[in-house]
Amino acid sequence: MVADRSEAERACDPAATQAKVVRRRPKDRKIQIMRAAARAFSTRGYYPVGVDEIAAEVGISGPALYRHFANKYALLVAAAEEGARGLRDVARAADDPELAPRDRLDALLTAVAEHNIGIRREAGLYRWERRYLEREDRVRIRAFYRELEALVAAPIAELRPEADEADVTLLAVAALSALASIAAHRTTLSHARMLAVQREMAWAIVRAELPPAPPAAEPDKQNRGLPVISKREQLLTEAIRIFGRNGYHESGIEEIGAAVGINASSVYRHFDSKADLLAAAFHRTGERLAVAIGEALAEADNRADAARRIADQHARLTFATPEIMPVYYAEFSNLPQAEQHRLRTLQRQNILEWANLLDDDPIESRFRVHAAIGQIIDVGRLLRFDSRPEQLARLGALTGAVLIGDSAGD
Repeated sequence: MVADRSEAERACDPAATQAKVVRRRPKDRKIQIMRAAARAFSTRGYYPVGVDEIAAEVGISGPALYRHFANKYALLVAAAEEGARGLRDVARAADDPELAPRDRLDALLTAVAEHNIGIRREAGLYRWERRYLEREDRVRIRAFYRELEALVAAPIAELRPEADEADVTLLAVAALSALASIAAHRTTLSHARMLAVQREMAWAIVRAELPPAPPAAEPDKQNRGLPVISKREQLLTEAIRIFGRNGYHESGIEEIGAAVGINASSVYRHFDSKADLLAAAFHRTGERLAVAIGEALAEADNRADAARRIADQHARLTFATPEIMPVYYAEFSNLPQAEQHRLRTLQRQNILEWANLLDDDPIESRFRVHAAIGQIIDVGRLLRFDSRPEQLARLGALTGAVLIGDSAGD
């Protein structure tokens, strides 16, 4: 009985209870913090997110978080690096050079797709927020992705012996882009269907017939056409470039105005605020895409042709101002709620109009459209947004693969 009473007394002792809590502290607390940060930064951007809200999601205090990370930037670096390393490690574990090339590649694609589905809300961190990383950190983290690309490229090279090294790299990057595209939207499917769609798109890319590459020379950067005279249009163009380079919060109205040769007060004659300028740029892009969709529908011979034409128009618009889509995904949360709602409505209309041209299940079709947009961004970066017709044709083969698929099947 004495032993029983002692146990009961210890159960009521606050110090003993606190000791139990301490002993039960999760061993993976640091990983929990990094993943919570990755979700928050991916969803709302780096600047708007506070350390205290990340701590609250994990169930700790702000000071407790600082025992793990010196500051918010250290947390950004750690979260981005952990995400890249985790993806690389998943691919390493799945890779078996002893397998036949097709089986080896399928194991890699399936493992990466499964992993991306599991971390969907945090998978876009490096893709959209890397501009805030210092160069040394960005280079180190990028090395993990290059290793991942090399792992995927190895079996592709065996399956496509006619393809040169540049084409193999292009196919590897494009396939990984298709698998990562789910991080850019919230359309839902069951796990099994989502995995099937992701794998099918990746395999369609691997099998895609790429048109010949242009000569290995610097792309023609010469500006064609007459310059825009409207200061408003000049401000929109320069603002997106500056937001893309510096990030929204580190870009000033003075810098934007100086880029077009006017002072800050003159900028305010055209836009009420920096947020108003950002919203106007997004609206203009959405409206231009809506016009492009209308033109594609009017010129197309059939639904599949229309879907491809929309992708081609989207690519041309993006290559003309390559910062626009990354800025959209990274800076959208900086807009007022009313503007976010209006822009989401416009984007949803464009996506649905495009997706309705495909013969798949309507929800799966939206996955394909988002993957096509991802191709334009990720492959565009690889091509340095070279807008020569030959490069746009190669990109068109990849967007067509994710939108329409291929006849070979998986």
